[in-house]
Order: sequence, then structure tokens, then C-alpha cells
Amino acid sequence: MSKVFRLKVEEKEVGGFKTKLFFLDKFIIGIPTEIGPRILYFASTEKPEFNLFGVLPDVGMQTSEGFWRVYGGHRLWSSPEAKPRSYSLDNKPVKIETDKETVTVHGNPETANSVQKTISIRPHPKGGIQVIHTIRNIGRWPITLACWALSVMKPKGFAIIPIRSSKVDEEGLLPDRHITIWPYTDLSDKRLTFTNDFIFIGQDPEAGSPVKIGTMANPSWTAYWVEGVAFVKGFQKKEGEYPDFGCNVEVYTNANMLELETLGPLQTLEPNDTIRHTEIWRIFDVGELTPTSEKIKGNLEPLID
Repeated sequence: MSKVFRLKVEEKEVGGFKTKLFFLDKFIIGIPTEIGPRILYFASTEKPEFNLFGVLPDVGMQTSEGFWRVYGGHRLWSSPEAKPRSYSLDNKPVKIETDKETVTVHGNPETANSVQKTISIRPHPKGGIQVIHTIRNIGRWPITLACWALSVMKPKGFAIIPIRSSKVDEEGLLPDRHITIWPYTDLSDKRLTFTNDFIFIGQDPEAGSPVKIGTMANPSWTAYWVEGVAFVKGFQKKEGEYPDFGCNVEVYTNANMLELETLGPLQTLEPNDTIRHTEIWRIFDVGELTPTSEKIKGNLEPLID
């Protein structure tokens, strides 16, 4: 039997934004109608009031186009990051289409950037939901970019990036892992925890400075734990050159938020070509979890594998 969406007749306000709620199997997805494309609400039907996403209606920065707002929730950018391109305003109403198994949110054309973005949500055959990010070249010449999917998470949790070792050569003489560090990142920051198998990044509302770190995750997933619940993003590692010295997972955090980010490889798009990046979202009720390899291997990884 096909899974179907049920659109709420009444709009729900999320952080002051009019939002349509879609029920997909065991999940609730809230899509704002007046900004985007965004997903501002993500919860399980077992805990319908527990939004895993952080909502930040007033946080942002001034740009040459105007005041850009984070808004929170989930969004689609193109990598590599640049200003003002990355911070193009997404403060206009969006078009939402539905059919039996898919909800698609169409962003407005970004003429200055030569792109248009869409986010589609549908059931995944093995559980969870697929979130399909698409960027189309609407310009007149080729452009090179990567899809970059960012989720602002509920505060006071921690992110998990797996960095399992895998020998490149038989004798283990060549490096098999790396991390990318941004200029403002202090590796002695207490929010960062490194183990042999995982990198953990905590969200601290009292933090005085931002931190960002990236890597090539192995295996291809990343997660965020908060208040007994784990949000897991799975994705496919594709061949190609990745942004930011080869990253497919990045985490940014400051006192306001933590962003859990995945990226696809860089591609050159001819006019009217598209690029896609798919995440598989799942929610697990795992109870108390600490940022240690033993806890992740014992309590979370068996649910993901």
C-alpha cells in the first residue's frame, strides 16, 4: 500500500510563520508558505510537539540585498559559500505541490545567481523519508556548484560525524581521513570531542565564539542527539571533487544554533541542467546518550545499520 500525505486544513504557526503540516507515515513535516524553500518542522507522530529543528526568526546578518535571516529549520544552499550569493534573500512565498507520495517546494528564481532550488519529500522504502534537493541552472552559461543541505537543530544537543578508519593501501602508509577547519575554529574548544571513530560537536547557548568543522564521513551518515532523540541523515557518497577540501559533512555552531550539513560533489551545470542531492531522514528514540564511541556503537549504530 502506498504511503500518502495528509495536508492539514488549518495552517500552523511555527516561529511566527504560516506553515502547512504534512503527515508522512510516522513523521510530521512542516513547510512554511511565505518563505523558503524551507522545512521548519520535523517531528515523529509519537512526539508530535517535539520539533527537532531550531527556529530563529530574527537571527541573521545585513547583506547588500538586505537583512538575510537564518529562519532555522532545513534549507538548501549551493557550495562553496560566498557573500552575497549564499545569502540571497528567501523571504517570498513559495509554490508547494503535492501528489500521492511527494511534496515539492519550489523556491523563487535567484536570477543574480542563475539558479532555482526545489526540495521534494517522499517516503523511503526502508523507512524514514527522502529529502531530495535540486538546483537548476536558469542562466545562460555554465556554473559550477555543489548541493549543500543545512539543518538548524534544536539547541543543547550534540552532532555526531563517523570517521571510521579504512586503509587506502595494504600497509596503511597513506592517510585515510582528514578534517577541514575554518579560521575561527579553536581545536581546543570544549564543544569539540575527537575519538578514533567519531567527531562530536556540542551546541552550547553560553558559547562565546563560533566553531565549524568538516570531513568526509565514513560511513555516509551524520546525526544529532537532543533530549533522548536522535535525528539521523543518511546519504550516498558519490564520486567527484567535494567542496571545502573534500567534505561531505560539515557542522557549524554558535550560541544560537547548530547546523548539521551534508554536501554533494561539485558539478558543472550547463544552462537548464540540474544537480541533485538526497538525504534520508530518520528519528530514533534512544534515551540518554553521551558523546562517546561506546554509547554510539552500542545505542545508535545498531539502529542505523
